[in-house]
Amino acid sequence: MSDAALPTVAEVRAAAEAVKAALDRHLAAVESRIGDEDPAVYAAFNELAAAAEEYDELLYDRYDEVTPFEIPTPEDGVPYTGPAEPTAFSVLIRRDYAVVEPQRLVAQAQRVAAHDRDAEPVEDSAGALGVLFGEYEPDEIASRYKEFGLEEGDSTLWIAAAEDVPEPGEWLGSPFGDIDQQDVLHRFDISSVFDDEEVDDHEVDDDEEEDDGVTELPGLAPA
Repeated sequence: MSDAALPTVAEVRAAAEAVKAALDRHLAAVESRIGDEDPAVYAAFNELAAAAEEYDELLYDRYDEVTPFEIPTPEDGVPYTGPAEPTAFSVLIRRDYAVVEPQRLVAQAQRVAAHDRDAEPVEDSAGALGVLFGEYEPDEIASRYKEFGLEEGDSTLWIAAAEDVPEPGEWLGSPFGDIDQQDVLHRFDISSVFDDEEVDDHEVDDDEEEDDGVTELPGLAPA
């Protein structure tokens, strides 16, 4: 990293001061907590973790030094601290695919485009994806991915609580930028890595029904 790109001394000192302030807030939250499930403690914990991480990164970039801090994270995800009775929610879905047969993908898109006089010629995979996702719902492509020359990768679905339904068009410019993981009520992950873990953990009996590779990682109530 060049000197011009290095954090300034003032930036490192400001990060250190932020850690000190976050420590004070965390201690105050712990001292005044209401029961073992006080969301204020979790909020202060996360603020302290973020401040410590920022300081650690700047310290390393500027001085090539590290801190002894290690912030643990829950194995099952970030604890849910949203309302028990949400009045609105958002569903966020990500599905990954590999293009294993580009010719098939392009051919399928060309068949769709052939019925549209105004459609641009489809000559490559990039154009084919636009045509196919413009014609079919994502769920239909997910159920017919082999027909389009695709191979499934990991996928995840998050259900996140919200205070109100946003105004039309409000979040379209940055659809995934405003979701706080603490607002995630439920999370469903699909990945071949879960199958590998199950094989390592125990042998599946011939009569035992195999898992479908879907793992739910629900939002956790503060502990």
